[in-house]
Amino acid sequence: MRINHPLTGSMVALITPMLDNGLVDFDALEALVEWHIEAGTKAIVSMGTTGESATLNQQEHIEVMKKTIKFADKRMAIIAGTGANSTAEAIELTQAAKDMGATACLLVTPYYNKPTQEGLYQHYKLIAESVDIDQILYNVPGRTAVDLSVATVMRLATIKNIIGIKDATGDLNVAQALIDQCPKDFLLYSGDDASAIEFILMGGHGGISVTANIVPESLAKAYEAAFEDNRSKAELINQPLLSLHQHLFIESNPIPVKWAMYKMGRCGSGIRLPLTQLSQQGQVTLAQDLSNLKVI
Repeated sequence: MRINHPLTGSMVALITPMLDNGLVDFDALEALVEWHIEAGTKAIVSMGTTGESATLNQQEHIEVMKKTIKFADKRMAIIAGTGANSTAEAIELTQAAKDMGATACLLVTPYYNKPTQEGLYQHYKLIAESVDIDQILYNVPGRTAVDLSVATVMRLATIKNIIGIKDATGDLNVAQALIDQCPKDFLLYSGDDASAIEFILMGGHGGISVTANIVPESLAKAYEAAFEDNRSKAELINQPLLSLHQHLFIESNPIPVKWAMYKMGRCGSGIRLPLTQLSQQGQVTLAQDLSNLKVI
């Protein structure tokens, strides 16, 4: 029996649009929110990895979350990215997100510190106890150098306001373990576009997607079909997107997706150091995908 919860299906890990000079473009941000509402995206993740959370200062981080919530005006869920490698900072950001009306928060594992599993447990437990808002764990060891084990996830799943996890390992064995061992009402999201459809068909509840920045309507339909256990329909919709899923990661995210959005006329070319513009070879490769999909 599939879980009945509003936070299922296609969720976008939204870029933070910037002007050519690197300043946040709030007009473009508002237009993106409207586009995703119209396209059927279930939720926006504001200030995740794709939103360049690591290159914005805390004041900017909070302002982007605040404006995204304002622009959505309760017409769709907004999940605020409030993770940090300092537990105190994560609590501060999570409290700010609650105060401004976020639906839930997404908290990446504390990067660089390489905490133990007990340290991860205590980190998330304290945030959950400190701020009364629904919280989603986020495991992406390829970027953080720390892996949140299934055993630790199971411990955290007993805390009432820790409601789910975004698993971006891309390992379907991990996905199966989460599906088998976590409580049935614990929300399981794929954070890997290439394997997301299979993850959902196995029993996951949705995906938090980079690709949804480019083709939100297609992803919404594909994830909905997978959630309804309609494999043939989900794979049919997803088939033309397979190359895009791969090529949006030919360089570090969000370098490729921000260039693609710029080429689509959805934002300026701005991206902040140490991230750089997509290489010429990368542009040629990604432009072919965008052309094939008729988005440029």
